[in-house]
Amino acid sequence: MFSVNNLSVQFNGVYLFEDVSFIINKRDRIGLVGKNGAGKTTMMRIITRQMTPESGRVVIPSSGTVGYLPQEMKLRSTKNVLDETFTAFSEANDLELRIEKYTREVAEREDFESEAYQKIVEKLAEANERYALVGGGTRQARAEKVLLGLGFEHKDFQRPMSEFSGGWQMRVELAKILLKNPDLLLLDEPTNHLDIESIQWFESFLQDYPGAVVLISHDRAFLDNITKRTVEISKGRIYDYKAPYSEYELLREERLERELAMHTNQQREIAQIERFITRFRAKATKAKQVQSRVKLLEKMEKVEVDEMDNSAIYFRFNQAPPSGKVVLEAENVGKKYGEKTVLENIEFSVSRGERLAFVGRNGEGKTTLSRIIVGDLDYSGTMKPGHNVVIGYYAQNQTELLDGEKTVFETLDDVAVGDIRKNIRNILGGFLFQGEEVDKKVKVLSGGEKSRLAIAKLLLSPVNLLVLDEPTNHLDMRSKDILKSALLQFEGTVILVSHDRDFLQGLTNKVFEFKNRRIKEFIGDIYDFIENRNIQQLTDLEQARKTAESHSSTTESDNKKQWERKKDVEREIRKLQNQISRCEEKIGELEVKIEEAEKVISNPSEYAEDFSRDDFYKNYSSLKTELQTREDEWEDLQLKLEEMEGEK
Repeated sequence: MFSVNNLSVQFNGVYLFEDVSFIINKRDRIGLVGKNGAGKTTMMRIITRQMTPESGRVVIPSSGTVGYLPQEMKLRSTKNVLDETFTAFSEANDLELRIEKYTREVAEREDFESEAYQKIVEKLAEANERYALVGGGTRQARAEKVLLGLGFEHKDFQRPMSEFSGGWQMRVELAKILLKNPDLLLLDEPTNHLDIESIQWFESFLQDYPGAVVLISHDRAFLDNITKRTVEISKGRIYDYKAPYSEYELLREERLERELAMHTNQQREIAQIERFITRFRAKATKAKQVQSRVKLLEKMEKVEVDEMDNSAIYFRFNQAPPSGKVVLEAENVGKKYGEKTVLENIEFSVSRGERLAFVGRNGEGKTTLSRIIVGDLDYSGTMKPGHNVVIGYYAQNQTELLDGEKTVFETLDDVAVGDIRKNIRNILGGFLFQGEEVDKKVKVLSGGEKSRLAIAKLLLSPVNLLVLDEPTNHLDMRSKDILKSALLQFEGTVILVSHDRDFLQGLTNKVFEFKNRRIKEFIGDIYDFIENRNIQQLTDLEQARKTAESHSSTTESDNKKQWERKKDVEREIRKLQNQISRCEEKIGELEVKIEEAEKVISNPSEYAEDFSRDDFYKNYSSLKTELQTREDEWEDLQLKLEEMEGEK
């Protein structure tokens, strides 16, 4: 159990939080939430001892370990992906070196009866025992399993880290933290660099994780699928809800309504007291009562209300004239970067009013195709816009294209035309720019504020095809809801590149999956696609079989295919079980031989005449190497067996 006790932190004389406490239990799944600037990241940095609070303390069990993934890291590794991931196994790596050292010393010494020799033998035995306990022999299998889950392929393992983007390097950092298996995982926006498939794998991993998990995330679906508890930081206080995020939103609204009622009643009471004081302050006969009420006001604990932001966007888009029925047509489109082919033989058409989601692993060509559509990249084949198509494009680096010297108001005023110019301040209010904030220079805005402004600017442009590449990056929950509301009002055609399932749900009616340089089209929204993909990947094979049997419309051909697949799975399971049995027998034989050899090492004087020392230690080393190989083989077979049994 980890506990935060009476914590207080202030910046420039203003408390970020004051005298707050909460407990993190062994298997907790907590969403840490609050407005931008409320102190979520600061809280994580205090728990990890990277910051010192003004008062209070964080109690961590003596044997407790904490793993922390920040939003951004400076990464300069010169290793390849697998070697960098292996740095997570610091204890096992150190033990391996010590075992090699002790084994070498034992082989080279001749003072078999000495106390020093016996100590080395003991150290070797202890190191081997600890190495087995921390899973040293399974490092490779465990590292590969996590890397594959996070989206890497086997061919990536030997590639230098420097060849990968910052987002992929952050995946390696996440893999390292997961492999360290700390008692408490602190994850600050961990899905920022993950695609939908990786997020789903990550959710499954966290659901089964043996320790506690605390998450900061703006991905509502991710929080709902993982967390069972939500801790909110608001106005320097902690509010602890035993509920996942979506339930927390409802409970929080109820709390704010109660607080508002209490605040209103308190203000009414204060007004009555102040009127009494003003009226009778000058009367000596009322001095005692006046003084009593003055003290009452001084002691009264004021009810503070966290404002309920129910604002929404209500304005008509200044849209371009309607496009033709066919908005886009692609024929045999391809794209290479040097020798690497990213897209090939791409063919599709987009009709007016369609809403498409581009999904797939990072690096599969989603951004590339988006840039081809808007005319930002050269390519092979034909990409033909339809009649009267006017394109608006939001790139991942769109915020960098804003003029930092202009104000927020000027940025929108430059693109607004017609009657909509009269409503610029109202529109900015809908995008959470209030009062004096509209006069701020763009260069002083935060990343999230710049994203909101860039989106507002785009949505004011007279376009009938919107191409949005990861528009929700850096946006908080409220900002994403505002953007989604705006897009639902948009009457043109929309293409969205995003991995945010909650944002995409209900916003798109067709999915293009990017995989192996091609695209595959699915009709429906993002959850229709996910369900379809799960069945295709046989992760829900058994459920699909039961569902099929319950519907009379299932064809005999489908049943036959499922039966044949089931038999194939059962046959493969029996094969793996036999291989595991043979492997276990061989491991047992090797362990007996090694045990006999270690008896010789412990008391060599009894056997000194019966063996050649050099040959003996070569044989001993060979036995240890073969044992390690067999144990690795056993681990791989077990993993394959678990996967196949999951498909059964």
